[in-house]
Amino acid sequence: MNLAIYVESLRHQLAVAADAGGDAARELAERLTAPLESAARLVLLEALSAAADEITRDLAPGTVEVRLRGGDPEFVVTPSPEEAAFDDIAPVDRRDTNLIASGGSDDGGTARLNLRLPETLKQRIEEAANAEGLSLNAWLLRAAAEALSPERHPQQRNLRGGDQYTGWVN
Repeated sequence: MNLAIYVESLRHQLAVAADAGGDAARELAERLTAPLESAARLVLLEALSAAADEITRDLAPGTVEVRLRGGDPEFVVTPSPEEAAFDDIAPVDRRDTNLIASGGSDDGGTARLNLRLPETLKQRIEEAANAEGLSLNAWLLRAAAEALSPERHPQQRNLRGGDQYTGWVN
């Protein structure tokens, strides 16, 4: 990105403003232009850096950086790693299909989730997924469905439409 265009525009705007003040103001503006050029470049770089930080927060886990090359800023965009698409997951067996369906994901919609894990836990999950011939995404999906299954949480069965009885027995 060439900052010279923006600095020249600022110089021009300063000259136009100084013209309204007469010859003395024009001479003062010309003397101030050179020292202001480096200050204007610095302010523009700070603004670009702040913008890159805001974009990085919204883009996470991807990043945007501002780097200087020859005095001009350059944006470096690092996208987030490609994740396996939810629709591409093929369950390994019928049990997996039942678990996913019981997990409430039969509405066809998907959601994206950024998950931060300790590196050692991530490595263990990758090893377990590889051992079962699953993608990391498919393994995590199955693990979440199993953890939320009614068999593991019998107290929640009634919340899912199970039989309830009330009254007195003699």
